[in-house]
Amino acid sequence: MSEQAIRVLVVEDDPVAADAHALYVDRVPGFAAVGKAHNAAQARRLLLRAPVDLILLDLYLPDGHGLELARSLRAAGHRMDVIAVTSARDLAVVREGVSLGVVQYILKPFAFATLRDRLLGYARFRAAAGEAGSQDEVDRALATLRPSRPAALPKGLSAPTLETVVRTLRVAPAGLTAAATAASAGISRITARRYLEHLVEQGRVERSPQYGQVGRPELHYRWLTAD
Repeated sequence: MSEQAIRVLVVEDDPVAADAHALYVDRVPGFAAVGKAHNAAQARRLLLRAPVDLILLDLYLPDGHGLELARSLRAAGHRMDVIAVTSARDLAVVREGVSLGVVQYILKPFAFATLRDRLLGYARFRAAAGEAGSQDEVDRALATLRPSRPAALPKGLSAPTLETVVRTLRVAPAGLTAAATAASAGISRITARRYLEHLVEQGRVERSPQYGQVGRPELHYRWLTAD
């Protein structure tokens, strides 16, 4: 790890998602994932051993809400920033997070490009130094935390349809085939397969063959990430 790298602690209860997020962080120049915690208590123990600059924080942890962890860290004197990674869309939670050092929110599911853009914006914000000479300079510094454009999904995929597929999988703990996903989501089987494979690439979905009595096995997709 470079001495100048921004040190990131990944706090995520789902081990598959935690591994994926840490790999994503390490792929961004200037950042290094220095630890993974699967609950709030583990995060506190890790922070006692080594300081970090940034926490990539899931808000739904098995031993408490992520914002409660952020609040307790602030009370204990920790001054690292926080990027919330969550499926929560409650704007009241967003407002509360701002006061606790949450500088950005990333909604699940997301692609590597989304996290990369947020991290690079955060790096530019951290690098800003000196005294602002005008309101415009202050505005420009704050604007680095926000993406200049929405992160693009792979060509041919849309965010609304992706959310529909994700919701469909979340309510089917045993998983679904592409055909079953298509029927439930109201899309074609080919379209469902494209979205499911995209989610597999993100590490959000597990793909496994399902063997029947005759013919070739059919692929089965199961949602992995706990929110």
